[in-house]
Amino acid sequence: MAVYSMTGYASATAGAGIRPETGSNAEGQSARPATTATASVTVELRSVNGRFLDLSFRMPDEFRALEPALRDLLSGALRRGKVELRMNTRSEADNAWPQPQMDQLNQLSRLESTVQGWMPKAQPLSVHEVLQWCKGGGVTERLDEVALEAARRAIAGLTEARAREGERLVAVLMDRVQRLRELAAQVEPLVPAVVQRQQQKFVERWEEALAVTGAAQTIAREALHERAINEAAAYAIRIDVAEELARLRAHVDEIARLLKAGGEVGKRIDFLIQELLREANTLGSKSSTLELTNISVEMKVLIEQLREQVQNLE
Repeated sequence: MAVYSMTGYASATAGAGIRPETGSNAEGQSARPATTATASVTVELRSVNGRFLDLSFRMPDEFRALEPALRDLLSGALRRGKVELRMNTRSEADNAWPQPQMDQLNQLSRLESTVQGWMPKAQPLSVHEVLQWCKGGGVTERLDEVALEAARRAIAGLTEARAREGERLVAVLMDRVQRLRELAAQVEPLVPAVVQRQQQKFVERWEEALAVTGAAQTIAREALHERAINEAAAYAIRIDVAEELARLRAHVDEIARLLKAGGEVGKRIDFLIQELLREANTLGSKSSTLELTNISVEMKVLIEQLREQVQNLE
């Protein structure tokens, strides 16, 4: 299953040829049909990252009735992201000048007579106005199905674009995951040596402190040594990062598994990244050497890069 980004763009156009009905002339003969008009609808989709699916529409008022159907199409294909849909229409005639039909002219004449009957001062229709009305008569058919077809094509294009972007994001994320594994592998052999070195230092300083205070003269040396060993062991437990490394590797493996499985993984990986950052911070707070501190800092840089990229995953 693919991993989808929430960022993408797509556009699609669907069109239909519309020919007005053939009228009749005064002699009862069939009149020459008007020019075939071509109407098209263009749908553009823009998508950016968002916590939930947030849809907005910018389209002509005559298509507002399609908004519920468009919402169903988008919510069926997308799960997260802020998506903006823009819709535009365009109509053209095969010839520059329309060919008015007799029924159109009769209807305009009746309407003009009715208006002038009620409003005697109303100006008569000009030739230009008559031609504009006749030109638009065949194109004002409802284009709902054409608009929905354009929307379906645009959604398919947006899904493909989000899949391509998701594929690139997965490659980047897997690179960061591999780097985290390498850093964890560098830390693992350092832990026993660091613990042993810190234990030795603790015992030496313990004995130096006893020597300075004179306590070694009143307390058996064996008891002092045993007490120093116990304190050193307790200190070693506090600075041991083996558990943090084990949890960190487990989180990294789970992120890699989710990326390979695909689907809606953005929120789950985001949660795992929070856990990764917690382990890296603990590793840094427990580090007693400069080498471990540097590795912890590099881990946190990689985890922040992971977080930035995961914000774009669906």
